[in-house]
Amino acid sequence: MLSIGLIKPDKQYLNYIDFRTLAILLSLMAIMNGFQKIGVFDFAARVLIKRAGNVTALVLLLVLLCFFSSMLITNDVALITFVPLTIITFEKMYPGSVVKPEENLCPGSEKKQSLFIISTVILQTIAANLGSMLTPLGNPQNLYLYGISGMSFLQFLMIMLPYSVVSLVLILVSILFLKFYSKKLISEECISGIAGANESDVNFLWNRERKILCTCYGALFALSLLTVLHVISFPILFVIVMVSLIVLDYLFGRNVVRTTDLSLIFTFIFLFVFIGNVGRVEVFKNFLEEFISGREVISGVVASQVMSNVPTAILLSGFTEDVRGLIIGTNLGGLGTLIASMASLISFKYIARWNKKKRLQYFIGFTVMNLLYLGVLLIFNIYLV
Repeated sequence: MLSIGLIKPDKQYLNYIDFRTLAILLSLMAIMNGFQKIGVFDFAARVLIKRAGNVTALVLLLVLLCFFSSMLITNDVALITFVPLTIITFEKMYPGSVVKPEENLCPGSEKKQSLFIISTVILQTIAANLGSMLTPLGNPQNLYLYGISGMSFLQFLMIMLPYSVVSLVLILVSILFLKFYSKKLISEECISGIAGANESDVNFLWNRERKILCTCYGALFALSLLTVLHVISFPILFVIVMVSLIVLDYLFGRNVVRTTDLSLIFTFIFLFVFIGNVGRVEVFKNFLEEFISGREVISGVVASQVMSNVPTAILLSGFTEDVRGLIIGTNLGGLGTLIASMASLISFKYIARWNKKKRLQYFIGFTVMNLLYLGVLLIFNIYLV
């Protein structure tokens, strides 16, 4: 609103907004909301968890699910899907204030419950933020920067691939540290109870209605991928996705369109307007261009710590042509403070809902781990350059 006071609304306002990014982002968010409502992600996770034979393998599965799934379903959706599953899993394994003694499936203690829940959720959050940086689909800033960069899908992958490989190694090393805290095998009965992936669950998920919805959502997701690859124009995608989802909602009563969170879309629009207006204030524009030039990576990292990486990507992109540096900087910048990546707040909310007394412990552990990861990746960036 302050920027609108400086630059009165005119025809140029429409040029500020990247409608392609907004159309693809909203389409993907709605499609992922549909998949969540029919339980696809939760079911897949439970089936995989059922195969775990010990605590280390269980943590490994829960964390890697976030790392790899975030590449396609975004870091937000990965955390919304798998963090609650993690909390439920360890609540059942180790009794605490939430789980009644008779509902406890495995022997343990409240101390172990807190250890594994906090440690695993921290690693899941880091994994989701780092896994999502590999692809344009992984997070909103990647989708935006990929759209304005003009680079191919493969070129984008190659920018972040070295960082993703190092990140995966760091995650695996971190999980090995947890192994020393518990070497106790989980019984087959315990795993079955935790996973809940018995025959009735399978039949429940794959009834006729869910098969139809899963097929339709899958087809719409494929169209979204083609749009990201510039095979289909974004207006066509947007119309097809919205009309299809409205029809499916009417037929099956899932309310996917109505329950899709639009706050991120409005945030993008407001940021586009703000940055467009600021870019027309010569003094501020010249200052930012001079300061950022040649420092895109570190500028992206530092700015993300106080305003998160999505706004940082949009803001800085208006004052530099080094999109590659911004891609690296805003993705690495998702590490650090709790607000460096807005997806991290999702995990924090789940922890607060689980046990308010553990918020400070989680916050300290989260910050320390994030800074360690960020430090290693920044050193790697210097070496790579």
